[in-house]
Amino acid sequence: MDNKKEIITTSILTCPNCGNQKEEEMPNESCQYFYTCIKCNFFMKPKQGHCCVFCSYGTVTCPPKQMENKCC
Repeated sequence: MDNKKEIITTSILTCPNCGNQKEEEMPNESCQYFYTCIKCNFFMKPKQGHCCVFCSYGTVTCPPKQMENKCC
């Protein structure tokens, strides 16, 4: 029996400014600190206490968090 957890590598980011949603590929070994909305050009950065934009604005947390590793 394989106890490895399957890592999800895509997440849908939702812009807190305009609500636009876009599916994005997440980096596997690191966090993505910044992201610019393609609709309104809002510059996203992680909320306080979060390691990356996917943990703050995504439907899925970043791969390092999913693997329960210490995040970036």
